[in-house]
Amino acid sequence: MIALALALAAAGSVVAGPVVPTSHGPVRGEPLPGGGGVFRGIRFAAPPVGALRWRAPVAPQRWRAPAPAVAAHAACPQPSYGAWNSAAAASSSEDCLFLDVRSPRLGARARLPVMVWVHGGGNRGGAGGGTVESRITDRGIVLVSVQYRLGALGFMSHPALSAEQGGASGNYGLMDQQAALRWVRDNIARFGGDPARVTIAGESAGAQDVGLQMLSPAARGLFAGAIAQSGTPGFGVAPRTLAQNERLGMAIAARAGAAREASAAALRDLPVAAIVAAQERVDVPDLEDDSFIWLQAVVDGRVLRKTPAGALAAGRVARVPLLIGVNAQEFTGYNGRDPRPVIAREFPRNAQAVRRAYGLDGAPAPDPRLGDVAMRLGTDLVFTCPTVAVSRAVAAGGAPVWQYQFDYAPPGKTVSHGSEIGLIFDTPPTGAPALQDYWTAFVQRGDPNRSGLPHWSRYDARARAYLAFGQTRTAARSGLHDAVCLPRTTP
Repeated sequence: MIALALALAAAGSVVAGPVVPTSHGPVRGEPLPGGGGVFRGIRFAAPPVGALRWRAPVAPQRWRAPAPAVAAHAACPQPSYGAWNSAAAASSSEDCLFLDVRSPRLGARARLPVMVWVHGGGNRGGAGGGTVESRITDRGIVLVSVQYRLGALGFMSHPALSAEQGGASGNYGLMDQQAALRWVRDNIARFGGDPARVTIAGESAGAQDVGLQMLSPAARGLFAGAIAQSGTPGFGVAPRTLAQNERLGMAIAARAGAAREASAAALRDLPVAAIVAAQERVDVPDLEDDSFIWLQAVVDGRVLRKTPAGALAAGRVARVPLLIGVNAQEFTGYNGRDPRPVIAREFPRNAQAVRRAYGLDGAPAPDPRLGDVAMRLGTDLVFTCPTVAVSRAVAAGGAPVWQYQFDYAPPGKTVSHGSEIGLIFDTPPTGAPALQDYWTAFVQRGDPNRSGLPHWSRYDARARAYLAFGQTRTAARSGLHDAVCLPRTTP
């Protein structure tokens, strides 16, 4: 009898969950105190399987009965790269185009600002699930987490696909994000959000995708602000042309078992496991680190019409407020090799100043906050200098920019790539920088400043202001790694 009562109570709690209509059908979520709700696994596009693999996302079939949106959902197909994505890899499925919503108040009268999170993972791993368990919504915002196709399934081009799709293929993951943003525009008011106050945000590859959406004509008007944490549109590497990405796609398809002249239909018949395995074994021409295979922006002529550098130089970027920054230690590059030839190649305009900044004119010693030469060089080339270049370009176009450097770690730990995320979505420990305060203020008003916090000045090319989130205090600074980054313009 006790077991039966518990089962009935559990069933009753599901039935009692809030139901919200959407443009595709009603969804039933999990209630939150005060009238809010959490909705997990809302389908925003049809499953990209069969004939829909390697095509732009399309609307799902409508449904009438409330669809349950309370349980975890599949991630998009990906190999396991270790503990950080092993669970996502184990739960993956091609049927993965879902988004999650958490809102403190439901209904169109709430009109709360919205933060749409694009997860990181090199555009080849990770998932959107779990983000909406954050209590950041207690600060008066609606949180949306989106999923998008990853790896070859999300970004591969191929001549057969281009031929059937008007001369362009690839960037399907970016199109998925745009479809999710259109869903937010059309539906978020019913979940308590204001479609006119949507901020897209992401970290690492998620930040790159945020930057690319700022450059994509198809994303215009879908967001009013942007947050880019440790990632830029180009990640400091040269983009690929459509032709280059098609050749790469042919190599992946061949390794997956397709004939050289395979048709689009034959490509869609390939087992998903073979595609995921093949992308891990292909060599990417002119790319020193093949793990960056899907971090090279692809100028396909449809989603991205110009290179990131070209679009930024031409002012073809969304004029919305931008919060952008890096961590003090992000990425070790060129480890075990003489860094001087790398510096000469990558910093032709200021190689001597860069060598001096890294202490290479004498015996190099690790910087207590920035790390050894390999860490500093990798972080600057891939993260810091591209962030400076994007900040300058966006500010020059007239949009407000706030730049930061994050350099805080709990006692006994060191700052690393992604270590700021917990201070945004979790309850921060005593003494930690107030990132959640600044981020939620930005989402709410398009300006991160809030009463009681150190002032965060806007970035411009003259003052080059940034906010340093340090180990013991948060302070205004100027000229983020100027000696290394100022002459470099690769975004």
